[in-house]
Amino acid sequence: MSAIHLDVKNFESEVLKSPLPVLVDFWAEWCGPCKMIGPIIDQLSGELQGKMKIGKVNVDDSPELAGQFNVMSIPTLLIFKEGKPVDQIVGALPKDRLLAKLNPHL
Repeated sequence: MSAIHLDVKNFESEVLKSPLPVLVDFWAEWCGPCKMIGPIIDQLSGELQGKMKIGKVNVDDSPELAGQFNVMSIPTLLIFKEGKPVDQIVGALPKDRLLAKLNPHL
């Protein structure tokens, strides 16, 4: 299972109105660390199914979303609960450290 592709059209319904916590990965094709963390994000979307929704925003395709959430560098991962960002992770982390950051929100 892979992460949901997010853009301005579906961000509100998939993230802001989600009953589950949502991890949003802000990334771009040209970003090396984004490519390193991408497969981990896709793995987690399968492993955390039913507990957390996982989506990705390509900042080149949706710069307005990156601006709305003050994303200055990528990869930036934002955790949303009840439509609000509650935590932020900047940079690529190994899977175990990423899970440790996510677990309090599940």
